[in-house]
Amino acid sequence: MAAADRAAGGSDLAALIDGDKGAWDAFVRRYAALIMAAVRGVAQDGGEAEDLAQEVFIRLCKDGFRLLKTYDPARAGLTTWLTIVARSTARDALRRRRIQGVNIDDVPEAVLAVPAVEPVDRLSYPPELLSPRQREILVLIYDRDMDVAEIALQLHIDAQTVRSMHHKAMLKLRAYFGVGEKPN
Repeated sequence: MAAADRAAGGSDLAALIDGDKGAWDAFVRRYAALIMAAVRGVAQDGGEAEDLAQEVFIRLCKDGFRLLKTYDPARAGLTTWLTIVARSTARDALRRRRIQGVNIDDVPEAVLAVPAVEPVDRLSYPPELLSPRQREILVLIYDRDMDVAEIALQLHIDAQTVRSMHHKAMLKLRAYFGVGEKPN
């Protein structure tokens, strides 16, 4: 990063964040071309790029310049940071427009349909391979799609116990099925 960029970024941003109108005008003049170039790469047409650049500037000054206050010159140059912010803001804006522009009633039901999922064959292993608690935890995790915290609450045990029992059960199953073993 250029030293001039670093020096200009720090002092200009401080005045800008303090609400200096002249600092904001200078900031816009200085970085408008950079932001336009960044959003042009995301925009689908020229008119859209101008709207997206405007959204970037709005985002930068929104909530008392909250986003600008997060800029850290030690992590990136101001121009790099602004380019990243501009592109992500433009992508987010386009995504919102696409979502808002679609009426769910106008979309054919076949497009929204979720394909049926066939049940997976159950693995067969000796019943004595896993303890009853280990089998119960595997059923809750994989068949009922519960997370560790839910299982711990339901079984009245610590979450770390659930993780440990899951890990030990998986080790036993991997050893039984010969998965993950390295040949000697």
